Amino acid sequence: MPTPEEIRAMSPEEVMILGAELDDIHIVHRRDRFPVRGTKAEKRAERGVALCFLIAALAGIGFIVVFIAGPWKWHLPGTPQNFRFYTPALGGLLAALLLFMGVGMVLWAKWLMPEEEVVQDRHDEPSSEADLLITEASFIVGLEDTGLPRRSLILRSLGLAGGALATLPLVVLVGGMIKKPGTQLLHTLYRPNPKLFPKTQGRVPIVFSDFRQVGPDDLLPGGVATVFPGIRAEDADGYDGVHEASSPTLLIRLKPGQTIKARKGQADFGWPRENPEYVAFSKICTHAGCPASLYEQQSSRLLCPCHQSQFEVLEDAKPVFGPATRSLPKLPIDVVTGDDGNRYFVARHDYVEAIGPGFWERS
Repeated sequence: MPTPEEIRAMSPEEVMILGAELDDIHIVHRRDRFPVRGTKAEKRAERGVALCFLIAALAGIGFIVVFIAGPWKWHLPGTPQNFRFYTPALGGLLAALLLFMGVGMVLWAKWLMPEEEVVQDRHDEPSSEADLLITEASFIVGLEDTGLPRRSLILRSLGLAGGALATLPLVVLVGGMIKKPGTQLLHTLYRPNPKLFPKTQGRVPIVFSDFRQVGPDDLLPGGVATVFPGIRAEDADGYDGVHEASSPTLLIRLKPGQTIKARKGQADFGWPRENPEYVAFSKICTHAGCPASLYEQQSSRLLCPCHQSQFEVLEDAKPVFGPATRSLPKLPIDVVTGDDGNRYFVARHDYVEAIGPGFWERS
């Protein structure tokens, strides 16, 4: 083992090779990719690596721009203000950032760093001062092998890509708080719309997923159906009642003899208003937003399959089991006679409370 003074007299690469041999690391072969530095081939390889990092940086910047400035509201294809690719754009840009960052790293190692093959025997002895100096020299040589001290182009492009990658989590967290939802979480498409539905004094028709209007005869006693506001995309600036996230509603027909113990102010929300036979509740669980859609006729309970919350329908969908702590919002419904002489359900007005899980602005 050379003394520390002898080690200090050696070049970093000599110390690194010595340390490898002392630690039973045998270098089978080691050669520089470009023994003559500064050649056109080396510059081409350097530009290729830098290009990968630059593309990664541009993808990261694109992610930030799309996240902040992109039209994030979803619309159906072929409708006004349509931008269906907000989420795919974010995913694609993030994938490009990570892909080209990884490709740049691999090409850097393959094209520019020295090629070597080593065999190592592992040891558990404590490190001496000489070992520490050898380790230090190994780091120095490793840094030199990367070429960073003399390859400013790669260093700058890597800094751009790494900065973009490090900035993304902060942008996502802060940006998510900057975009205030306004009042859109407080309303649904069941709001009265006299412009679209003048014949029903603005009351929105209740429809199945194929936009067939729902009538009292469509459900058997004890039956349940998922229904939606009958608003089509072409009539409402791209908002489609069947596909809008806040729309799904459960229409339930009670069995003979069943009565509702209504909450205060909601005794006439069902149909008929006196002794209702039909009631409608939001399908979106008040715990985490899952579909509370499993209806058990015998116990008159709605079950949310995600976290096992249960709601007692005969008590106005009051939570009786599981993590949900708030009743499902109740939709006030009525029946009108259509142009064909048949009776159909309409929503008298919107839910009187916000649907789904709680949030800060909920009144």
